Amino acid sequence: MKHSLAKMVRNHLRRAAIAGGLEAAHLLARVGLMGKARGRGAVFTLHHVRPKGHRDFDPNAHLEITPAFLEKTILMLKRDGYRFVALEELPEWLASVDDRPFACFTLDDGYRNNLEWALPVFEKHGVPFTVFVTAGYVDRTHTLWWETLADLLSACREFRFDFGDGAVSVSSGTYRQKQAAFDRIAAYIHGVDEASAVAALNRTANACGIDPFAITGRLTLDESGLRDLISSPLARLGAHTISHRALARLDDDEARREIASSAARVAAITGRPPSTIAYPYGYRSTVSARDHRLAADLGFTVAVTTEPGTLSSGVNLHAVPRISLNGHFQSERHVSALASGIPFRLAAP
Repeated sequence: MKHSLAKMVRNHLRRAAIAGGLEAAHLLARVGLMGKARGRGAVFTLHHVRPKGHRDFDPNAHLEITPAFLEKTILMLKRDGYRFVALEELPEWLASVDDRPFACFTLDDGYRNNLEWALPVFEKHGVPFTVFVTAGYVDRTHTLWWETLADLLSACREFRFDFGDGAVSVSSGTYRQKQAAFDRIAAYIHGVDEASAVAALNRTANACGIDPFAITGRLTLDESGLRDLISSPLARLGAHTISHRALARLDDDEARREIASSAARVAAITGRPPSTIAYPYGYRSTVSARDHRLAADLGFTVAVTTEPGTLSSGVNLHAVPRISLNGHFQSERHVSALASGIPFRLAAP
């Protein structure tokens, strides 16, 4: 109990510190200090785009923004002189002598709300975007464990979960218990064989009356929905593996299969192989230099991470940084600060 409370306090203080740092970076950007930090532009990461609903326990709130905030972000970037370009055109724009900043928009996982809520905003402003497709979600063969876990913890006050040494009781009656359980199970999923851990979570959810595959069907686009999405000339599809497992934790053959099969699934929908891919999770411990090489060997011209940063002409095109539009920081001032590149420059060792 004390540990979970302390972690909640640390998370609150961390968000407050980040918000304060973003405000300071915004002020530095407005007065023109550290102007070179912006580089050539930025690639933005989104997940859910939908009106905000109330949920007492919402551990994935950072993964969603509202359509109104997306529109405010686009308008702010327009005011700041950004051009909007498709991610697949990134190499050409980086090589261009035109020094005006540019922005790319990307959305991970292929959620239904990308079609229902994000597409109208992008179409209103003529902004191209790329949706990274997890093939196992399209075909309803894999589940989104973080969504399954959030629903499980919201519905149950106690359940049994096998952390590898036999099932134990997990309390989830209070908010603190739910957050502690979410953190513990998430750490377990990332610390062992991911497929086995997710399968264990699915069994637990089913025992509590929650269908993880129904969650996949409710939240993500199937092939028909993706075809509707790409009927817009602004929409592109990129690869996002089959199972959304961390590639760096897979052996060479399995990682290659995840990438190559994902590309083939996207090609079956669009009629051409995708030139872009997003690594699942995308942060340093989940993506390796080997994965960068695999993406290049398999014909991708651009591969994106979730390591934060702006773009420079010398960026590794198979390890492109992205800026997350985070649900906890839905302010134009925060976006302006992030796009300036100043927070990343200040955080550099």
